[in-house]
Amino acid sequence: MLILGIETSCDETSVALVDDARTESCRTLHIRAQITRSQLDEHQIFGGVVPEIAARAHLQYLPRMTAQIMVDAGTAWDDITGIAATIGPGLIGGLLVGATYGRALALARGVPFYPVNHLEGHALTARLTDDAQFPYLLLLVSGGHTALIAVHNVGQYEMLGETRDDAAGECFDKCAKLLGLSWPGGPALEKLAQTARGEFKFDLPLPMHGQLHADFSFSGLKTAVRQIIRAEKFSNAQKPDLAAATQNAITRVLADRTRQAFKVSKEKFTALVVAGGVAANQTVRVALTQVAQENRLDFIAPPLALCTDNAAMIAWAAIERERAGISYPAETRPLPRWPLQIQKAKS
Repeated sequence: MLILGIETSCDETSVALVDDARTESCRTLHIRAQITRSQLDEHQIFGGVVPEIAARAHLQYLPRMTAQIMVDAGTAWDDITGIAATIGPGLIGGLLVGATYGRALALARGVPFYPVNHLEGHALTARLTDDAQFPYLLLLVSGGHTALIAVHNVGQYEMLGETRDDAAGECFDKCAKLLGLSWPGGPALEKLAQTARGEFKFDLPLPMHGQLHADFSFSGLKTAVRQIIRAEKFSNAQKPDLAAATQNAITRVLADRTRQAFKVSKEKFTALVVAGGVAANQTVRVALTQVAQENRLDFIAPPLALCTDNAAMIAWAAIERERAGISYPAETRPLPRWPLQIQKAKS
């Protein structure tokens, strides 16, 4: 199979060509080419993603990026066996652009169209990059999602814990904004935290830490950071240390909740996998590596280019579902809210 993947669920426009060729020397799939265009310039002035602007940018750049990727990969249209696009969850405008464009291409080329759940793309990325074997524990952590999921098989997912309010990535971004940092806030806060000297100490809360369930909460942490910044004695010189304290608090919560997920589930996992934009944070990766070692498991984190939204994971999810015989109906409509659903593969 050779699948053209399209990802337009938020503020990254991405296209990729992925095949399912495997050899003895390289068991993972082959990403022939991928182009991902960030919309940082379009949204930075607003301090966050503006849905209408995002949709217009997808519409503007998607056709030329698709043409370019065919050139980059040296692939002819006759070689394409299917087209996959994210149809949810995400911003409805962007989803409509990607789904409509993908369906039109599939119709024009006479190949199948594969609707893909964005979350499933993240869930299966470890199989794209590392040929991870089922079952594994997934920590999906991004600007819109924070969840611990038992990945039993393609289409078979068990929610062990999820955020009760805000996502970890949203907490990073909002705390960065409170500190006066530019958008996107997560990377900016991580960079500022690296300059901390430890001269000032901040006692931040660790929401849900130590609880017997595996859920998350980050709204209280944001409130605590805001109260510290608004205090009369807070100065610009303290910003690096507060950034470090914030990053440390989020990381400790993620690690603690992941440890609890192993206790909640009775499954014997093969690996601990992290996916989503926050997976690019090096402090988070170090902490989760330790959690995996404590449980004598492999730790799998995708390359940085595959942590954020990308089309390669969308193409791969389509390949996985097609092989399992459980592809979603081609006429499935874009859905701004579309949780992962358990569905058994055909035997």
